[in-house]
Amino acid sequence: MPAPKKTARRSLSAAPAVLTAAVSLALAAPAAYAAPRPDASASPSATPPASMSTVGGARLGQAGTQVNLASGVPVLPKDITARSWIVSDAESGEVLAAHNAHWELAPASTLKMLFADTLLPRFPKTAKHTVDPAELAGIGSGSSLVGIKEKETYTVHDLWLGVFLRSGNDAVHVLSAMNGGVAKTVADMNDHAEELQALDTHVVSPDGYDAPGQVSSAYDLTLFARSGLQKEDFREYCSTASAKFPGRTTKNKKGRTVREDFEIQNTNRLLTGDYDMEQYQGIAGVKNGNTTNAGATFTGVAERAGRVLLVTVMNPEKNGHNEVYKETAALFDWGFEAAGKVEPVGELVAPKGAAPTAAPAVGEGEAGGSGSAAPRSSPVAAAAGGSGGAGTALGIAAGALVLLAGAAFLVNRRWPLPDLVRRRTRP
Repeated sequence: MPAPKKTARRSLSAAPAVLTAAVSLALAAPAAYAAPRPDASASPSATPPASMSTVGGARLGQAGTQVNLASGVPVLPKDITARSWIVSDAESGEVLAAHNAHWELAPASTLKMLFADTLLPRFPKTAKHTVDPAELAGIGSGSSLVGIKEKETYTVHDLWLGVFLRSGNDAVHVLSAMNGGVAKTVADMNDHAEELQALDTHVVSPDGYDAPGQVSSAYDLTLFARSGLQKEDFREYCSTASAKFPGRTTKNKKGRTVREDFEIQNTNRLLTGDYDMEQYQGIAGVKNGNTTNAGATFTGVAERAGRVLLVTVMNPEKNGHNEVYKETAALFDWGFEAAGKVEPVGELVAPKGAAPTAAPAVGEGEAGGSGSAAPRSSPVAAAAGGSGGAGTALGIAAGALVLLAGAAFLVNRRWPLPDLVRRRTRP
């Protein structure tokens, strides 16, 4: 049984900081990979607890909607039915409004943001791995899969595309095996969550599959996204709309050995659009999820006119098609209109080891290295229109790449989010 969770209170004048994350689709719970907490999420209550964490500010620990409405501040949208949500400025860390921000709920595949933030720096994207059948054992029934095949070889780049675009639990299990196994990966994720001060989170399954005691919160999921978005690879994968993925190795009609491939689409409907909704203007990721216990969950990042916002929505009560995305879009619209006018109700805290005054290291890759300081990229321009209402999506462009150097954590900075490009299929 883990030690009781700690809470912390920080002044709103303290320097806010940055991010991590992940999630998956399921029908039944697998065997637990870590000791469950007593606050298991199998049957989530419709009523938030009377006492919640106050990390990020006292008001964030209060039940109900927290917002400072005043003259000139737009009214919050009336049709938000999510049990928990939060709207924050990704760069300053200010929480503009929240609703049950620290309610511990099943996270589903949004937990994959934490998985990615924990493991992305550990393997070069060009590294290759041949899948052992044992690595695909223990994947929960009904899980979302990208289609990993036994005894086939994949690059780390392929596997991360499977995680982000298709929320593939099979890709998560293979990467976990490369990291020393599921149990070690769960322990690493819990350690990283604690470092990020995401104290509402307890990881049991690395893919976000429903498991007794596995919980997170809208506040913590936002921390995961904010941390992950400081990594170039994370930004690239979470903003990719579609990609080619390796299939089976076969022989063609001439008897030559060839590797098939197939296209995978990102399941983030604010990024790709759907029959009942267009792409969201300025969207750049991050991650969606849906399980029996969690319902629909989503964390998104979007930019307009130099302002970058993060919105997390957990478990809308309204059971409409794409409801989690529609409620997220409504909160984004409110946030962009309210930013600069509304007084914050809290902040996104920095990791324990953050060094706010440390200069970022700039170089290539995400697995380490250093380089001389380089000018920061300009913020992303507002999204342009597209033919047939398809709109455009944010891709990840080349340029200054910001890395985490040791424990240094970037605070109050302009991220090198990508220049606006038309949606494209990545190789």
